[in-house]
Amino acid sequence: MDTPSIAPSIASAAAASASDLAPEVGIPFVSRPAARAPAAERLGARVAQLSAELVAADESARRHLAGELHDGLGADLTAARFALANVETWLPDDAPDACRRALALAQQALDAATAANRRLIDGFGAPALEAGLVGALAAWIGAHGARTGLRTSFVCAADARVTQLRADGTLAVFRVAQEALANVAKHAHASAADVRIDVDDTHLSLVVADDGVGIAAARRRGYGLGSMRARCEALGGTLELVSPRPSGAGTVLRARFAWDALVAAAHAPAVARRMRREAR
Repeated sequence: MDTPSIAPSIASAAAASASDLAPEVGIPFVSRPAARAPAAERLGARVAQLSAELVAADESARRHLAGELHDGLGADLTAARFALANVETWLPDDAPDACRRALALAQQALDAATAANRRLIDGFGAPALEAGLVGALAAWIGAHGARTGLRTSFVCAADARVTQLRADGTLAVFRVAQEALANVAKHAHASAADVRIDVDDTHLSLVVADDGVGIAAARRRGYGLGSMRARCEALGGTLELVSPRPSGAGTVLRARFAWDALVAAAHAPAVARRMRREAR
């Protein structure tokens, strides 16, 4: 039967006729791939815009929570520590040893709570990025390793563009590294984590690899990964997670950010608004 060979011919002829006829009747003829391109661009711009709005809301919530922890819980913990210190000075000389031990334990618990509150404030508050991305990451990763007992390393590609990121781009890469290492410390049961920054012509890639137990499927839909993914997508990138690693243990997280967005992150909302106006 020759039927299968006839259908493509008819379709080709119809398409040719339509393209020939369209100018005569005043109807613009647009091929499907060409028609899809603007739609794909608008969709990409919309995803980037929504991701940027999510990131902005996340940063606002972080600042608010850091302020509440500092001004509220921090102040209460300080007051409690002073109160306990006063109680200890008021104890009579013949106070039972058990009473002194209880006060000492209470003081230790308050000290631990104060230290935990300080870590939360440091994690939620705006990081000190004056030294640039590499300096800020190196300092934070070292402190994180000392605090958690995790063996850490940090390597950055020698590329001048890494020192030229806008503030929004620097913050995005820093936050993803921060969240990734926090997840390693909390969930991975890892002994070591290696962080590196790779570059190519179009993207900066942040890679975090650990030797832990991997990530369960249920946790891959958690808030932390969603927040990291939004930060990547807001800057023209992607988030990739490989668990377990090809070697059989641990997890590799690769966060990619487009150079065009990293060096122009401050203009991203304006670009998104312009693209929406042009699409109308």
